Amino acid sequence: MGAVITACFSRQGHTIIGVDTDAFKVGQINAGKSPIIEPELEKMLGEGVAAGRVSATSDFKSAVLDSEISMICVGTPSKPDGSIDLTYIRRVCENIGEVLRDKPSRHIVIIRSTMLPGSIEGTVIPALEKTSGKKNGLGFGVGINPEFLRESTAVHDFYNPPKTVIGTESVEDFHKVAELYDGIPGPMVHANVRTAEMVKYADNCFHALKIVFANEIGRASKALGSNADEVMRIFSLDTKLNLSPVYLKPGFCYGGSCLPKDLRAIAAAGRALGVELPLMEGIGLSNDAHFNSAFRYLLEQKEEPIAVLGFAFKAGTDDLRESPVVKLIEELVKAGKQVRLYDRNVSPERLIGANKKFIEAHLPHLSHLIVGSVDELVEGAKVIVVGNGNDEARTLLPQLGHEIKVVDLVSGGIKTSTKAAIWRPCA
Repeated sequence: MGAVITACFSRQGHTIIGVDTDAFKVGQINAGKSPIIEPELEKMLGEGVAAGRVSATSDFKSAVLDSEISMICVGTPSKPDGSIDLTYIRRVCENIGEVLRDKPSRHIVIIRSTMLPGSIEGTVIPALEKTSGKKNGLGFGVGINPEFLRESTAVHDFYNPPKTVIGTESVEDFHKVAELYDGIPGPMVHANVRTAEMVKYADNCFHALKIVFANEIGRASKALGSNADEVMRIFSLDTKLNLSPVYLKPGFCYGGSCLPKDLRAIAAAGRALGVELPLMEGIGLSNDAHFNSAFRYLLEQKEEPIAVLGFAFKAGTDDLRESPVVKLIEELVKAGKQVRLYDRNVSPERLIGANKKFIEAHLPHLSHLIVGSVDELVEGAKVIVVGNGNDEARTLLPQLGHEIKVVDLVSGGIKTSTKAAIWRPCA
């Protein structure tokens, strides 16, 4: 990454000083050669050196003194237990801090290495402050600019990024770093530091998930006599639901009449055919863990009754089949909690068919819990659970005071101002 961004930033017209303890790499860069095999890279490095915009050194002191921004690109390998090793990050920050002690001008330190949220706060800033004797935000600025470069297409990816993310607490520092990307297409995102630290993990975990998902569908397809390549080709044609932001908003559990039963069917087929499908098996376990986080929180609340606003599987419907909110109500009632319900689309006397059978099996006393209006629901309640996206929540919540606790289970959040304390399973 260090070699790639050196070449690419230099082509943008910036002067770059590469710093490395490896004398061979330093020599390669100064000779205009690439220390790694990557298409276009050596040509660009040669052009940068010839133009006087690229140089390399092992003298980090002169490099920091002669620059405005330091970009840290060292490795963050795994420890034996899988946790992240920040040894190299800490060491580089200590080196930079020693130089900053004597540098009169303000310097910006940007991390490009992948680090978990809290790493800048817990490792980078303490190391810089301790060795520099200066305070973050005053003598120096800190941020993170995660990279999204793939090996073998890194140069192309630099000039055609899906997004550029810069995490800083200072708006001025953000603009200073953003200037490096003038002319680069794609959205420019300013995030807080912890959010920017997490973005790369979300990306890479999802990439890994997609690979495993495709392979599991492939194994299941083969065992069931389907053409795996065709299945995934047809699957990928759907850019409205499948390959899109839909369903990618943190909220509550999945449920309804389709997802739970279809996942169970595929997992059961795999077991019957002797095909290992741990991802399909694990999706339900993760869903259960998410459910449990909300249930435990509500169980800990001493205030009663608990008012549930909206409990159909989806707003604007009366479908209660495998609604995770109905399951939550069921578990709270079993635990002895007083629960009060309202959903404008649900009334016991109108329940028919599979909907009625589901409720009779899971919540036979539903009619005794339902009230006739929002006003009746919230009267005297100190805990309000927003179970789906019906409009009543957006109307009600701005009227609530500090004494009310709101448990927001709506995917993407209810997005309305309120003085009440809001708790979400994902926030």
